[in-house]
Amino acid sequence: MSLPEAPAFSLTPKAAEKILEALRGRPETNTRTGLRVGVRGGGCSGLSYVFELCDEPRPTDTLFELSGARVYIDPKSLLFLRGSRLDFVQTLMGRGFKLENPKAQQSCGCGTSFSV
Repeated sequence: MSLPEAPAFSLTPKAAEKILEALRGRPETNTRTGLRVGVRGGGCSGLSYVFELCDEPRPTDTLFELSGARVYIDPKSLLFLRGSRLDFVQTLMGRGFKLENPKAQQSCGCGTSFSV
């Protein structure tokens, strides 16, 4: 008996709520407006997470959606983010989106950079 395959990417209800809240603050949105999540080189651990609001997905983006909140990820970033879960956390040190990435071998203290 095989185990069900883990989702390629997921987001928590709290993350979905915060994405929709951020989009409500924009002057104009459309049915394709969402949060772009990506990975780029840099940061103290070698790779950094990127979060930005976007109005249109790129042609090669993969869409992940929960409760109307859309997350777009480009193919290259998805290689590093496969199996990750996006959450929104609030601590004494601050608040923001947090990725729980099973591929990350190391992470920096701030949680925005990692290595595989």
